[in-house]
This record gives sequence, structure tokens and C-alpha cells, in this order.
Amino acid sequence: MQTQPNQRSELGAFLRSRRERITPDQVGLPHTGRRRTPGLRREELALLAGISATWYTYLEQGRDIRASDQVLNALASALQFDRYERGHLFQLAGHAPTAETEEPEPLAAEVAAVPLLLQPHPAYIIGGNYDVLSCNRAADELFPHLTAAADRPANFARWVFLEPAARTVLVDWELEARGLLARLRTLAGRHPGDTRYTRLIDELNAGSPEVRAWWPQYDVQPRHGGRKRLRSPGRGVIDFAYTAFHLAEQPDQTLVIYSEKRESAD
Repeated sequence: MQTQPNQRSELGAFLRSRRERITPDQVGLPHTGRRRTPGLRREELALLAGISATWYTYLEQGRDIRASDQVLNALASALQFDRYERGHLFQLAGHAPTAETEEPEPLAAEVAAVPLLLQPHPAYIIGGNYDVLSCNRAADELFPHLTAAADRPANFARWVFLEPAARTVLVDWELEARGLLARLRTLAGRHPGDTRYTRLIDELNAGSPEVRAWWPQYDVQPRHGGRKRLRSPGRGVIDFAYTAFHLAEQPDQTLVIYSEKRESAD
């Protein structure tokens, strides 16, 4: 994919801003006297990435050159990028992001505790691929077997399509399942090289005839709040309102809170 002049300029600005935030101490370089600018010098970054200092200067200046995947990965490693920064780098350079390693999503302890504080309201935090990162007791009771996976993270999409109990709990199962699949496709489109998405989608296609039929329709949808009719053990069908909050530091992660919908008094 060809990059445009403004995109090359943005790539250069992004690299420069990240170069200036990395200190020589962070990458094991010795002190070499007073520095006019913060962070690494261009030639130091080029050395760490194993590329020509002149060529790197051209890249940072926004000249019409194309960086290979190997060079972009080397720069991302030298600059200590996380997976979001790495993906942004590849997009600015006109590349699809390279395959990301399958690692658990980071979740700070104080964030993981939020669903527990919301008890007795059912609440959970899900990652971009619908892995359940944190869940309180009320949600575990409302969605039976949601957190029962022993050898892999519990996953809400897997629960909806592959857990038989989901079709009993979700009164409007097809409506809810179609919406979830559309949202999963939207999120997967942001991470085309991430095996957490590709493996989940392959598993859903293998285990669910509905996914095999609906996935090729290419429906997309953002995450949002709304209402659900859920069948609660011992209480029957309850109309729930649910609200979705995106985490500031991890925008693909979402806190979802359920509350029973109450009719307004006349």
C-alpha cells in the first residue's frame, strides 16, 4: 500500500516523538556528554535497529522511501513499543500489522477489582476478543459456565456460540448472537495479524453452524449499551439494561454493567 506525503510526515513525527522519550540508560547505551535534545540520537536508534543512520534520517524526515516489515519490527523493538504502538507504526508505514504474539491482555489490579465493587449488579470486563478479564459473582451466576474454562481464558463469544446454556439464558439468542459476531468482526478488523482473534474465529466457525452462515455476511457494529432479556435461575425472564464503558488506557477493553430495568411510575 502506497503511503501519502502527509502519512509519511506523520510516520516521521511518530518515530521522532518515540525516539525522544527513550533514554540511553533504558537501552543500555553509555553516557556521551551533554545532549542538546532529549532521548536517543538518530544514529543511536539506527545502530540499535541495525539500519543505516542516513536511511533512518530520511524515514524520519518523511521522504518517499518504503520500510520493510523487518525494519519496522527492528525499530519497534529498539523503541520498546507495545503491541498498540507497533500496530500504529505499521499502519503509518502502509503495512498491515505483523502477527502479534498471543499474550494475555494486561489488566491492572485496581481495574480488575471494579466488577467486584459493583456487586450485586452483574459486571465484567472483556478484552477486544471477548476474553473475560474480570467478573463478579453476580455475572457468574447470571451467565453459567462463563468462567468455567480451565485451560484457556473464559470468552464471552465462545460462551454465546458454543455453550448450550447460552441459548437458554439469552431469550433473544439469535439477535444477541448476530450483534456480538458483528462487533467481533469490527474489532478483529483492527488487529488483522493477532492470533487471539484468528484462532477464536476459526474455533467459532468450526463449532457453530450459525457463525459459518453469518460470518461471510460481513456485518459490523461498534460496542454499545442497550437492553437484554435474560432468563435468571429461579426468577424467570428479566429485562436488563446494560452499559458499556471503554477503559481509557486500553480502549479495546470494556466494562459492562447490568441492572434490572424498572418501569417508571405513573
